[in-house]
Amino acid sequence: MSRWRPPAEHGTALITREGHARLKHELDELWRLRRPEVVKALAAAAAEGDRSENAEYTYRKKQLAEIDRRVRYLSKRLPLLRVVDTAPSDPQAVFFGAWVEVENVADGEIARYRVVGPDETDAKLGHISIDSPLARAMLKRRVDDEFEALLPGGPQRYAIVEVAYRPPAEE
Repeated sequence: MSRWRPPAEHGTALITREGHARLKHELDELWRLRRPEVVKALAAAAAEGDRSENAEYTYRKKQLAEIDRRVRYLSKRLPLLRVVDTAPSDPQAVFFGAWVEVENVADGEIARYRVVGPDETDAKLGHISIDSPLARAMLKRRVDDEFEALLPGGPQRYAIVEVAYRPPAEE
């Protein structure tokens, strides 16, 4: 049985200005700060002798591989991303970068999401990928429009309550 897997599909190559700055900061921190620390610790662990029984050496090798993998990914991904920082021509409709408040029609529960690129999603902040089923279903919808999203738990009906292109705190 082969371990080969087809390459993962990259999501939409859009990103907000804040997300781009975060990824650049992460790349810089990994390359200039974390990697040199790990290399130094790896060299110290390697100098201790028998590497086959040296847990510190094994741990640092894995840590270095993780850092290198992330640095390689970010180095290839960042040049491909297109920063979107302008409001759309129709600010009443849902497009990339929008803060959207939706109401679940079945139970009346209200949730606020921001439609962002796949590289900057964060469930705690309510940032959902433009490639997600919910975001795809709400694109181009306006306030009071109802739509159905095919979610992993089954189809759900929502109504758009509010659309904004600035964070809620700035309004």
